[in-house]
Amino acid sequence: MTIDEKIFEMPEGEGVTVEQELSDERRELLQEFADGLGLTFSRLELLNQALTHKSYAKEFEPRLKYNERLEFLGDAVLGLAAGTYLFEHFPNFTEGELTKMRSSVVRQSTLTRLAEELGLDELLQLGPTEIASIRGRASNLEDAMESLIGAIYLEHGWEVARDFVWQNFEHEFEHVKLTGIPKDYKSKLQEVAQRQPTHPKVTYTELSASGPSHMPTFEAAAVIDGKILGRGVGNSKKAAEQEAARAALIKLGELEK
Repeated sequence: MTIDEKIFEMPEGEGVTVEQELSDERRELLQEFADGLGLTFSRLELLNQALTHKSYAKEFEPRLKYNERLEFLGDAVLGLAAGTYLFEHFPNFTEGELTKMRSSVVRQSTLTRLAEELGLDELLQLGPTEIASIRGRASNLEDAMESLIGAIYLEHGWEVARDFVWQNFEHEFEHVKLTGIPKDYKSKLQEVAQRQPTHPKVTYTELSASGPSHMPTFEAAAVIDGKILGRGVGNSKKAAEQEAARAALIKLGELEK
């Protein structure tokens, strides 16, 4: 076997993948969804793949195409679209500052919320085991949102995908225009805690870690005086803790949603 042949060899355990044969009802639902987005899909099977979780394929048809590859592509398109917007609208900010702003715009909580607003939670195909796992809900919706962006990019190209991101993330872009560089929520929460007479210390607890090693998902809790005041999810422990601190600040009335 040559080096080139080895590079393109099918990973062990992988085989020929197939597209789901869509029922009339599923096809109608996907068509209505696409119409609601104002987009056309020459092949609804691509849109269906974006809205099919790995668990659905593994539990019903192991060879069925699911959305992990589209998620990978959509994540890259989302990052480029958000980065392009920030680059064009904030010419005096440094690379480090723009990176923090982009992370604030495309964080998991935003992707999950937008997925729900678009109705992806109703269209996403999950296996029975995953449906029973409440913990994975946010990450599944985040993945579906990124997969949808990937599908739009493949079907319509860069400009349509970019405009889709800019339109749907408009609130986040406007928010970052007003607030600038995202604040350190952990430091802010510690300052709030220190204002209390007992000066309690804020600690963080890792509640769970899931997903593959190259794309993990962490859930953390912000704890004060033994009580959980906020929970957060992120692709790193630090990001999850920041989200937990943010949730705690909202609960304490120190921050608006």
